[in-house]
Amino acid sequence: MSIAVRNLGKAYPVDRGPWRTLAGWLGLAQPQRQWVFRALDFDIAAGQAVGIIGVNGAGKSTLLKVLTGTAVATEGDARVDGTVAALLELGMGFHADFTGRQNVFLAGQMMGMERGRIAELVPEIHAFSEIGDAFDQPVRTYSSGMFVRLAFSVATAVRPDVLIVDEALAVGDIYFQHKSFARIRRFQEEGTTLLFVSHDAGAVKTLCDRSILLGDGRMLMDGSPDDVLDFYSALIAERENRSVLAASSDQFRGRSGNGLARVESITLNGQAGPTQTVRVGEPAVLRVVFTAAEPLPDLVLGILIKDRTGYDIYGVNTFRNVALPPLGDRPGEPRTLAFRIPAVSLGPGSYSVTVALHSHAEHLKDSYDWWERALVFQVVATHRHAHFVGVAALAAEAVLEEPAT
Repeated sequence: MSIAVRNLGKAYPVDRGPWRTLAGWLGLAQPQRQWVFRALDFDIAAGQAVGIIGVNGAGKSTLLKVLTGTAVATEGDARVDGTVAALLELGMGFHADFTGRQNVFLAGQMMGMERGRIAELVPEIHAFSEIGDAFDQPVRTYSSGMFVRLAFSVATAVRPDVLIVDEALAVGDIYFQHKSFARIRRFQEEGTTLLFVSHDAGAVKTLCDRSILLGDGRMLMDGSPDDVLDFYSALIAERENRSVLAASSDQFRGRSGNGLARVESITLNGQAGPTQTVRVGEPAVLRVVFTAAEPLPDLVLGILIKDRTGYDIYGVNTFRNVALPPLGDRPGEPRTLAFRIPAVSLGPGSYSVTVALHSHAEHLKDSYDWWERALVFQVVATHRHAHFVGVAALAAEAVLEEPAT
């Protein structure tokens, strides 16, 4: 095994003041700890590529630090076999007043390389980083992008047995990201074990054949990137929904109206029932349960889907739907209206649904209930859909049209 983790736990002491801290040092009081994670158990075989995912604060970077030896485990054991190259923090170990060239020698020696071997690698490191004359300037003058170029070039100058990469690559420009990922893929083909922390689902799916989800101080899931990322997306959507409900219950923040009609609930239903995650192109149903307090002959129900930035993606209401019976003629009785979507033609990402009950075509005339972000859901990519960018899956077909003869 390249990596073996057994009952691994990491905690940091909680500062309770100087006297309590001193009492803890003297053994007169029980030290108080804040656990980042506990009871982690997994093995990673040589040549395997594993993506570590989770929300901020889940312990991803701390786990990598323990595996690389820059942090000490509180309990349990972690063993890493072979040479290790790690890119955890931008310029970690670099001296701000040293030049890029001097820091290459410093970093190389910290990695255990002989000075002569480092000198042989300097031209290749300089060329790969593409920072030009800045290579002989103090690194304190570097931009964050130049930092990551030099740090990655040093860490990967020699193919390691284990390569550990944190989110640092996200800082570099797109060109260098492509160049870096190409080098990582070459290392994988040559047998390097990869541990990769990223919030970029596409990168995890492309580079990794396995994924581990951390959260709540433990391992939540270990499986294929598709399955783990789907589960992770569902957790995020559920958390955002809880936040929306908590905010809306605080003096009805994000909700307004005179209350003559009220939305009781809204749910998203996929092929397997209620869900908070749907795949691009799959059918879905938005079900809204509502109640009218009195007869409302002109009651209209509408929905508005927004992306995570608040931009309107799609909105529709029942005003011109002559096939529907009146919605407000059964006061006091909960009723359910379903918006059936043949295909969720949205790009991967997070979306919210605003739902409104009002009269006539516009909600501004008589607004009975307007509920912002009543539902949050995730759209995830699927292998059945061609890759695209943006918020709309238009399913365009590329056809080469030959000139007429």
